[in-house]
Amino acid sequence: MPPQTLAARLAGYAHDLTFDKLTKEAVHEVKRRFIDSFATAIGAMPSDAYAIAKKCASRVSSNPGASILAGGKSSVEWATFVNGLLIRYLDFNDTYLSKEPAHPSDNLAAVLAVGESVGAGGKDLITAAVLAYEIQCRFCDAASLRKHGVDHVTYGAISSATAAAKLMKLDVTKLTHTVGLAGVCNVALRQTRSGELSMWKGCAFANAARNGVFAATLAADGMTGPAPIFEGDLGFFKLVAREAFTPAPFGSEPGNADGFMINKTYIKFWPAEYHSQSAIDAALQIRAELKGDVSQVASIDIATFEASYNIIGKYPEAWAPKTRETADHSLPYCTAAALHDGDVYLETFDDDHFTNPKLVAFTGKVKIRHDGTLDPRYPTGIPNRITVTLTDGRTLVKEVEFPRGHAGNPMTDAEVETKFRRVAEPKYGKAKADEILARCWDLEKLTSVTDLIALFA
Repeated sequence: MPPQTLAARLAGYAHDLTFDKLTKEAVHEVKRRFIDSFATAIGAMPSDAYAIAKKCASRVSSNPGASILAGGKSSVEWATFVNGLLIRYLDFNDTYLSKEPAHPSDNLAAVLAVGESVGAGGKDLITAAVLAYEIQCRFCDAASLRKHGVDHVTYGAISSATAAAKLMKLDVTKLTHTVGLAGVCNVALRQTRSGELSMWKGCAFANAARNGVFAATLAADGMTGPAPIFEGDLGFFKLVAREAFTPAPFGSEPGNADGFMINKTYIKFWPAEYHSQSAIDAALQIRAELKGDVSQVASIDIATFEASYNIIGKYPEAWAPKTRETADHSLPYCTAAALHDGDVYLETFDDDHFTNPKLVAFTGKVKIRHDGTLDPRYPTGIPNRITVTLTDGRTLVKEVEFPRGHAGNPMTDAEVETKFRRVAEPKYGKAKADEILARCWDLEKLTSVTDLIALFA
């Protein structure tokens, strides 16, 4: 008998996973991630990218349809795209770091849209969310895509498609075809995150999730997909990952000893690319030592690890960003802004802020080097060491490996609520923010996704 294919394994696992198999820790973490994702989505609502996507989505109607955060409806696929853009756009949503980095809460847009379209309840949403995290993060542990110039959202098409199929209650055969359809045609180029970045940086996973929903929709009505999608002679292992891999046992699978992956992912404390979080943390600590006076700063040296250097530290554009997307993916700018301003928040990435001549000049004092001695500590930690030299010759050194929000230094529930309230209350008021939070903390009791999303209109 031939060995089970990876697609069949994913399908069987997805089909058999039920709410009662989840740990209470995983269920609780899903609630925190919805709160966090709604916070990041609200913050992105003023963006031009959202306005463009919503305008396009408004031209489409379907039955069933799905709701867009901030109001309106469209097709399930378009709602997935627009809401996914909102969750991701500010680079403020959660992260997982491994052989391949990822932002697994990007999957939640597909969970919401499909969940609404099929009338799913809160327990179904939670189970699908845990499933999506499980697949994407286990794949990230198994093989790197970025080293081959392939973007991490390629895994996301598969994880979001599987979550969508789960919510549609597809059988194992149709789940297997869903994986084949999602895996064959959604290979994304890493150029999305190279050089001067564009609006698409915040849209790439939204597009992968949209396509994942499309794959599940086709499979639900009988469309077959290519197989074996991973092991085939022209399949995923050979042409995309360029190596065969076997993900570790999924949560609740026999042999699993480390629970569900959602509890190993990280919520962001600052709205910037994750590898910069420890540098921001260190810079803020140095600023406190300087009592806020940075006028005597002569130079800022950052020793960083390979992933950080190659993703956000080596491009010349990072020293004088011309787009928001470049700025929040710039190790020199994020570190300089933290030291100069005393905070990194949404306004840090406004055009008139990152192009301010004084801040551009201050960013010019930053030098970055790859320190190979830090590499072995990644991805368990993200070690950045900041050395600030003052005009009188004194130096201040601070190294941070586990910034606030990291799984090794997690945010409390109160801090997650504070993050949400900081963006939600100015827009919706305290009473509405209280209501959204109450719905999220009681997510397993939710009976209508439409009613939940309507709170953001």
